[in-house]
Amino acid sequence: MTSISTQDYIIHFNQNSYTALNNYIKENSFSNIFVLVDSNTSTHCLPVLLSNLVTELTIEVIEIEAGEQHKTIDTCLGVWETLSELRADRKTLLINLGGGVVTDLGGFVACTYQRGIQFINIPTTLLSMVDASIGGKNGVDLGPIKNQIGIIKTPNMVLVDTNYLSTLSAREMRSGLAEMLKHGLIYNESYYNKLTELSDLTLDDLDQLIYDSIEIKKAIVEQDPTEQNLRKSLNFGHTLGHAIESFYLNHKTKALLHGEAIAIGMILESFLSAELLNLSMDKAQQIKNNTIKVFGKIDIPETDYAAIIDLMKFDKKNEKGTINFALIETIGKSKINCVASNELIINSFKFYNE
Repeated sequence: MTSISTQDYIIHFNQNSYTALNNYIKENSFSNIFVLVDSNTSTHCLPVLLSNLVTELTIEVIEIEAGEQHKTIDTCLGVWETLSELRADRKTLLINLGGGVVTDLGGFVACTYQRGIQFINIPTTLLSMVDASIGGKNGVDLGPIKNQIGIIKTPNMVLVDTNYLSTLSAREMRSGLAEMLKHGLIYNESYYNKLTELSDLTLDDLDQLIYDSIEIKKAIVEQDPTEQNLRKSLNFGHTLGHAIESFYLNHKTKALLHGEAIAIGMILESFLSAELLNLSMDKAQQIKNNTIKVFGKIDIPETDYAAIIDLMKFDKKNEKGTINFALIETIGKSKINCVASNELIINSFKFYNE
């Protein structure tokens, strides 16, 4: 697949990734290389990366615990201290090898260590390939509040090797599919329709769909890199989805992966779109049916509604105390800065639970 050039960096694919990475290392006078992994990618992905690296530089590996609950300032503190103890300097290269937690946190660490060192993201999950590693958002959670601390700064390069997907469970693959479905819902109806015909897709089709999803996000981000306007449309499903993810984060039986929570959020916000905009209720029902077919359904009892709604007050799109939604007028066309009453939000939960 042809590399994708953005305004600030290049996204390389599959085996071309390692050629580009080795050339980049050769062309820059780095002091050393650090690779940030989690306990999963250390086992399943690190050997692949190391076998493809051609360099005489010292390579140090820093491992963090896997999971959203470890995407914290405390984890950053441990990484910063390790970098310092092992003599990382401003000519150090940090390679973030993992899913969204690793790339978000690793990017934030790189941007803040000694006021900034170069970093490369190698996403290893479907979710991070199509979402977390594109667009320069780096950061960590603040308690249960998603991505509350962070900075927007693009990596120096992104490498997408879809061979890493073979290490994922079916659940993790589905989680990534949620963001791809979102890209279709907000930007391209024909792309969305392709994704709803999963039973007919081959692995080659998946490679192309990942490529197309990255192109969609790139097109949106480049028009609004600092999320003042159009880029907010990428938050469709996220205002309620993030609140649901945060609420159930430490729940023994209902802890959700990011994509699973966003899938629920897209159903709820499709209902809001039908109530507030031009989306037909038939389309909202179609989106619900298609999404549940892939993700299944959990029970969200009425007793949880108020606490979930309360968590939305921390959403980063909010202004002057107003909760702003990114909704869709129809499949493929979005609208930002929409406001919904608590009554409508409660009705959206009832729509999901029906």
